[in-house]
Amino acid sequence: MATTHAASPPTAADPGSGGSGSAGLRVRVQRFGTFLSNMVLPNIGAFIAWGLITALFIETGWITLIGGDVFGYEGGYGFVEELGGWGKGAGGGIVGPMITYLLPLLIGYTGGRMTYDDNIRGGVVGAIATMGAITGADVPMFLGAMVMGPLGGWSMKRLDALWAHKIRPGFEMLVNNFSAGIWGGILAILGFVVAGPFVERFSDLASNVIDKLVENNLLPLTSIFIEPAKVLFLNNAVNQGILTPLGTSEAAKTGESVLFLLEANPGPGLGLLMAFTFFGKGAAKASAPGAALIQFVGGIHEIYFPFVLMKPVLLLAMIAGGATGIGVNVVFDSGLRSPASPGSIIAVWTASPAGSFVGVTLSVIAAAAVTFVVASFLLKIDKSEDSGDLAGATASMETMKGKKSSVTSALLGSATSSGPIRSIVFACDAGMGSSAMGASVLRRKIQEAGHGDVTVVNKAISNLGDDQDLVVTHQDLTQRARAKSPSAIHVSVDNFMNSPQYDEIVALLDRAEGAETGGGVAPAGLAKAAEPDDEAAGDVLAAESIVLDGRATSRDDAISEAGQLLVACGAAEPAYVDAMHERERSVSTAMGNLLAIPHGTNEAKSAVRRTGLSFVRYAEPLDWNGKEVRFVVGIAGAGKDHLALLGRIAKVFSDRDQVARLEAATSPDEVRAILGQVQPA
Repeated sequence: MATTHAASPPTAADPGSGGSGSAGLRVRVQRFGTFLSNMVLPNIGAFIAWGLITALFIETGWITLIGGDVFGYEGGYGFVEELGGWGKGAGGGIVGPMITYLLPLLIGYTGGRMTYDDNIRGGVVGAIATMGAITGADVPMFLGAMVMGPLGGWSMKRLDALWAHKIRPGFEMLVNNFSAGIWGGILAILGFVVAGPFVERFSDLASNVIDKLVENNLLPLTSIFIEPAKVLFLNNAVNQGILTPLGTSEAAKTGESVLFLLEANPGPGLGLLMAFTFFGKGAAKASAPGAALIQFVGGIHEIYFPFVLMKPVLLLAMIAGGATGIGVNVVFDSGLRSPASPGSIIAVWTASPAGSFVGVTLSVIAAAAVTFVVASFLLKIDKSEDSGDLAGATASMETMKGKKSSVTSALLGSATSSGPIRSIVFACDAGMGSSAMGASVLRRKIQEAGHGDVTVVNKAISNLGDDQDLVVTHQDLTQRARAKSPSAIHVSVDNFMNSPQYDEIVALLDRAEGAETGGGVAPAGLAKAAEPDDEAAGDVLAAESIVLDGRATSRDDAISEAGQLLVACGAAEPAYVDAMHERERSVSTAMGNLLAIPHGTNEAKSAVRRTGLSFVRYAEPLDWNGKEVRFVVGIAGAGKDHLALLGRIAKVFSDRDQVARLEAATSPDEVRAILGQVQPA
């Protein structure tokens, strides 16, 4: 989701900028946590199924507890014993095989598919590799799955790239199946020999540390780390990367784990929001009751984060409440069978074993009560007004998260859009390359959604004014753009070709204008401006400037190769190539979908003799600031006559079939034909 907010500049650095110091580290941890959660969260349904079956059918489950007392079964449970695997160990019934095989394999498959660009082939190899880790140890192999699954998908992707487009027709299936089978088998052996034993030792070590914390009554002190980490959006790294794998291993041995409740307990959030309900002021007080319902029942904890960011001293209340909840669970020796995701009271109760239901419930109540008392005291002694700070705190939260929060509308209503949006500017450093590409893709989406009266143009950030309704920039440039257009809504993106933020802008237009999405048609003037003629396209991208077997092996070499083609065709002076490297050091020109468009800085336009483009294709993907690039389009823009062709290129690279045609092209003329056949919307 997009980072959309009004003019209040956040104090935190924009995520994704790489940054330095603690801000850069926080962003990297957030991304790692998101990666881990993307492996686990799609499979939460399976965790819930396992938790329900465990809670119902094991020997100490709900059926034996309630059934024996109410219906007088007197131990004659029959199929219940079979399902629960009573006395049969990990291999009996459903409970053992699910946690031993099903759940890790699902995580491994998901991780492998993720690292192979959502390719099922990567998922299959990831699952094979995970199976080796599973059989190589006697503990639930969740950590092993989080390593071997992504490794399997990523390595299979690299291997496939070695013989891409080199297989004789008719042999593709044979090569694909045998390569996946052979490499998957090798990884399975590696998992059995290395990953399984290593994860088992690590799990034992972590369990010993947790046991020591419990024995010395120190486990509640983990809230000192967990509660601030949640507000800084490090909760995925903490929960999915540490607590869920360790908790699942512990639950497999003891039937439950308190680790599932260290981060997911909804009590502290409820206590904070109720304190604002009674003792808050302005917008915070008005929005707190609705936010409390969303947080406690819906399980969306991030809705209370802006309240803490608005008054950071309230972290003391969150830590006190979280520590209290953990302490109650330790005293009652209570925990959950499986993860509670989302952190709703309903999910918490569903995952509670029969013997822990009272302890878990009391931990939620106690956590909420302590947080409420401490937060109420802090709010009562605070004399500052908070009615105008909630929007700024929400914006700061979204900046740290790196995207717009789906629950902020519950806090701010329509505050992020004060009226209809008529003018959108896609801005970049020079205003001629990245912004032109992004504007072309976004313009087409907006036109197709029926918002023909909305203009989408591209500009250099230095040319921005404060008369735009919405400004879209690369996330590294949002701060600069916000300074130029403080009244606009700002949207940060990191992928110019297929960013999900574009769809959210369309949704924002729908909400702002009250319009139904449909098949609208763009104004004639706008459509005409985007339509190049063949002669102009030919002059801008000549056949001599197209290379289908680029020789560069790094980003910088590729920039030089594309730049030298611009110099050779007379579009730019040699000094322009240096400006292209300078531009890349400022903000990456990787657009997504295997495309990069290096170009010079705004100050280097004097080195441009005429508008020209170069096109270089590489057999192997280049590492372009962490993104894969196979196509490099160098840009030298003297005016606006190259923008229409960039629109065509953007359309091509938004279509996987067209990208595949470019990958298979055998001549410069074929490349020009592909780019020329795809007309802008």
